[in-house]
Amino acid sequence: MTDTQTPNGQLTLRTLAMPGDANAAGDIFGGWVMAQMDLACGIRAAERARGRVVTAAVREMAFELPVKIGDTLSIYTDIARVGRTSITLSVEAWAQRYLTTRLEKVTAATFVMVALDSQGQPTPVPGD
Repeated sequence: MTDTQTPNGQLTLRTLAMPGDANAAGDIFGGWVMAQMDLACGIRAAERARGRVVTAAVREMAFELPVKIGDTLSIYTDIARVGRTSITLSVEAWAQRYLTTRLEKVTAATFVMVALDSQGQPTPVPGD
C-alpha cells in the first residue's frame, strides 16, 4: 500500500496485466486500463440499474503512474450520483506491483452510465 492513500469505493474488478496488453517498453496501454475501468463501471452500474447500461461519458482522466506487465490491476468504483436515467461513478485504478504487496493508484476518472430498456432507449433507474 502507498504511504498516504487507500482506494476509495468498492473493489469491482481485478485482472492481470499481460504482455499482449503492453507496448515494446513493457508499459501497459492506457486504452487497456481505461477499458478495464469501463468494464468495472458497467458491472457496478448494471447492478444498480438492474439492467442494461452503456457508457455515456468519461470525465477528468489522467494517468499518474504506468502499469507494467505482471501487475495486478484493481478497479474500485463508487456510485457518486443517480439521476433519472444515468448513474455517475467515481472510479480508481490501482496496481499491485508484480511480486510485491505495494499498491499504487495509477489513474482515476468519472464515468457516466445510462440505463437502457430492451429497445435501447434510456430508461429510469429504479429506486434503491
